[in-house]
Amino acid sequence: MKPTENERPVFPFTSIVGQEEMKLALLLNVIDPKIGGVMIMGDRGTGKSTTVRALVDLLPEIQVVANDPFNSDPHDPQLMSQEVRAMIQSQKEVPVTTTKITMVDLPLGATEDRVCGTIDLEKALTEGVKAFEPGLLAKANRGILYVDEVNLLDDHLVDVLLDSAASGWNTVEREGISISHPARFILIGSGNPEEGELRPQLLDRFGMHAQVGTVKDAESRVKIVEQRARFEEDPKSFRDAYQASQDQLSQQIRDARERLGSVQISYDLRLKISQVCAELDVDGLRGDIVTHRAAKALASLKSRQEVTPQDILTVIPLCLRHRLRKDPLESIDSGLLVQEKFSQVFGYSFQ
Repeated sequence: MKPTENERPVFPFTSIVGQEEMKLALLLNVIDPKIGGVMIMGDRGTGKSTTVRALVDLLPEIQVVANDPFNSDPHDPQLMSQEVRAMIQSQKEVPVTTTKITMVDLPLGATEDRVCGTIDLEKALTEGVKAFEPGLLAKANRGILYVDEVNLLDDHLVDVLLDSAASGWNTVEREGISISHPARFILIGSGNPEEGELRPQLLDRFGMHAQVGTVKDAESRVKIVEQRARFEEDPKSFRDAYQASQDQLSQQIRDARERLGSVQISYDLRLKISQVCAELDVDGLRGDIVTHRAAKALASLKSRQEVTPQDILTVIPLCLRHRLRKDPLESIDSGLLVQEKFSQVFGYSFQ
């Protein structure tokens, strides 16, 4: 029998060597999806896709309405389809089941209809019903939407994805017929900078920007190669060896999601974050907002109720580096520029 998608062995997240920046950005977005997603840029063969797919293994189960194509939340009106809302309003019984948070892969050649869904005009006109065929955005609701080689995707399609990710809704309009459904997902894009950059206004819409590079340390490279060989030889025993650490991290994520609402960030720290953004000449307020959210998510991940300057130092390069204006004469990495400005404003050394 052909194995289903769920039966394919996935490389354990906790066994991935290095790439701490990428792993942290992914974990923080899972704890607080409102951070706004991650753009992962780096060399080929650095484990970008492997790490994203490994993340799904750690995610908790969620309650969904049974047989609903939008993974509707049975309790939150903002995350349920119009049909489910109508059932609740008419006090009909809504069947509920639990499922793992899903990850949807967006293929490079996908059309807008495939992504957003289509309306069957013939059925709508002849039968008078809104016949909607859901797309990938419907499937990704309350899950993760992963776009590999996002920098090669048509700009118009990237715009559609970012609009849905920001608003939490997808609207399809054809010949005067309009259908909306919830589309709240964590958008993760990856790409190789050698194959072209995203336009700055699109890049700015991603909450965080993680950079990954090829591991240079010989011992680490050997360890990565050995682990990959062991996994391919016997995936089950390799996964079993990491089951305890996987379970521990999964529980840590669940606890952090529950704790997040009570985490505090002092006015003084918020003021300094905004001062860093202003002095770096960051356009708009997205940088300030994302840095606040990411710092609180990190404090929550570390089982703390209060954000520290160290939390901000850890996340601020990820939140701001892609929002800085490009200076062709500047040779220093944008992440280091952010750290230097942080050090000046906070009076806090990162050495």
